[in-house]
Formats: sequence, C-alpha cells, structure tokens
Amino acid sequence: MSRFRTIEISDSCFENDGLKFLTVKSKNLKGRGDICVFVPDNASAYSSLPIYILLHGVYGSAWSWALKGGAHITAKRLMIDGSIKPAIIVMPSDGLWGDGSAYLAHNQRDFSQWIISDVPQLIHEVFSFTDNSSPLCLSGLSMGGYGALHLGVDNPSKVAAISAHSAITNFKGMANFVEEPLSLYNLKTKQNDVLDLCIKNKRHLPPLRFDCGTEDPLIEENRTLHQELNNHSIPHIYMEFKGGHEWPYWQRHIEDSFLFFDKTVSNNNL
Repeated sequence: MSRFRTIEISDSCFENDGLKFLTVKSKNLKGRGDICVFVPDNASAYSSLPIYILLHGVYGSAWSWALKGGAHITAKRLMIDGSIKPAIIVMPSDGLWGDGSAYLAHNQRDFSQWIISDVPQLIHEVFSFTDNSSPLCLSGLSMGGYGALHLGVDNPSKVAAISAHSAITNFKGMANFVEEPLSLYNLKTKQNDVLDLCIKNKRHLPPLRFDCGTEDPLIEENRTLHQELNNHSIPHIYMEFKGGHEWPYWQRHIEDSFLFFDKTVSNNNL
C-alpha cells in the first residue's frame, strides 16, 4: 500500500532526455511536492540502482538542476563513457515555502523529512529498479548545498555520501538570499549549523566533500567550515575552483559530485 494519497506521473509519450516528472501529496508538506527524475538507459536491468538526490537553491524548483544545470546530460555522458555506473538522478522541489524552505522543519511542515523520507520512498514505489538497499547520496547548490550537508550529516545511517557546491553553511546565511525574515521560519530545532551537526555525529559521518568558487560570496564561510572540520579531525574533502555563485560553475562541478558518489558506492560495494 502506498504511503501517499496521490501520485501523478508524466506520460512517457511526452517525455524527453530520460526525464520524468512526478507530483505527490505529502503529509510532511501538508500538500503537493514536485520531483524531476532522470532515468538512465537500461535501468530496468537493475534492482538496487543508486539514488543521487540533487537539491536546488533559493528561488528554484524541481526543474532547476535539469533545465538550468543540465545535470541529467552530464550524468548520461558520464554513464555512456563509463566514468560512472548507472544511477537514478532525483531532483525534488524544496517544498516551495517562501524564497526557500532551507530543507528544515518549520511552520507546521517538515521539509527535511520530505527530502530524506518521502522522496526516497516515492522513488522505491514508482521505480522497480530501486529498493531499500539502493545507496542514497545527497548533493546540492547554495541552499541545496546546505540541505545536502545538514540532512546528510544528521542522517548518517541513511546517506552513503554527501557532496555540496557553493553551500550556505549555517541557517543564518539564508538571510543573504531570502525575502522572509528568519524569525518567520519558526524552526523546531536550533541545532542547524553544519559544523555543530558534524561534531555531533563525528563518529558516524558518511564520506563528505564540498567545493566553492573563489569569486563566490560564500567562499569565506566555506573556508571556515573546512578549517573547523580540520580542527575537529573530521575527515572531508574541500576544493576551490575558479568561478562565482552562478550556474556555469554548478554546471561544471556537478560532475565532481557524480564521480565522488560513484567512487564511494563502488568502494563500499553498496
């Protein structure tokens, strides 16, 4: 029996580039949420295909990573040339609260559980080539980078690997992007800084990487997170590349997430 009251799925007759679109009614959202999914060729030959979830930034939605970032095109190229093994690429909306939900629980909705529980469950129900043993990896940009980091480190038993791009590293950083005062989020929990969560779950963290552009306004907070993780002897990979807080940067470097996920999944025989 489905966890969800309603699930709408795009018609294959009208789909392009391996992209499917789903809309589901979620109790955690108290309404509907959208998901864009890239299904690789020959996916039906698998039973526990890895699930790579990509989280968008403020102002965006489920289509952003595909139709502004070309993430599915990058993934398909890497799969065709053998750089990565097949995986299903899942791109959900953040719940569409205000300019950005921050992927946290607030205002009678749980945007964190929407991502970490509802989205994987929906994928298992709709796609027979995934199941509960499918490795789950999280990536994202900006607010989505923050979501990938805090959801990944706060749910280490569920997440196989984390990779963030140009990430906001603490909830207060949302103030630089959203119209809504942070007080309106009315957060359920105050422990939402990535560093605090990393320290809390230090002994159980999945493999972690993050990167930032040298011209990005978030570069200093990413450098600070990197240094603090070193100070606390928390293993991670941090990289800097030329670029700003912009789609050309994320279009280039989502490849790094896919390669990192594939290596992690392959090394762990997941």
